[in-house]
Amino acid sequence: MKIFRQFVIVVLIAFSGEIINHFFKTPIPGNVLAMILLLVLLTTGLIKIKMIDRVAEFMLNHLALFFIPPGVSLIQNLDQLKEDWFAILTIVVASTIIIMAVTGLTIQFIMRREN
Repeated sequence: MKIFRQFVIVVLIAFSGEIINHFFKTPIPGNVLAMILLLVLLTTGLIKIKMIDRVAEFMLNHLALFFIPPGVSLIQNLDQLKEDWFAILTIVVASTIIIMAVTGLTIQFIMRREN
């Protein structure tokens, strides 16, 4: 029963993100809003980590299953990808470099601030 309660909490937060996105027409996807909402709830202490730890661990252990639907979608849209492969590849490489740089700079900033 504990796992079911944890699963309900996670699903309600995910659903709340989608509702916020739907009603306020935000440019941020509902799943990202749900992650932000979960972060706020965890940092404020309204939700304790032990309230969702088993379900979160299960989801992380089976993370590969969440990549199946996007993979199927990519295969279904392969014709469109073939037309714009160079632009997509350029965006992927550029965004990867930007993310690596921003992450590194952020970590350096935090480490300097702690010292």
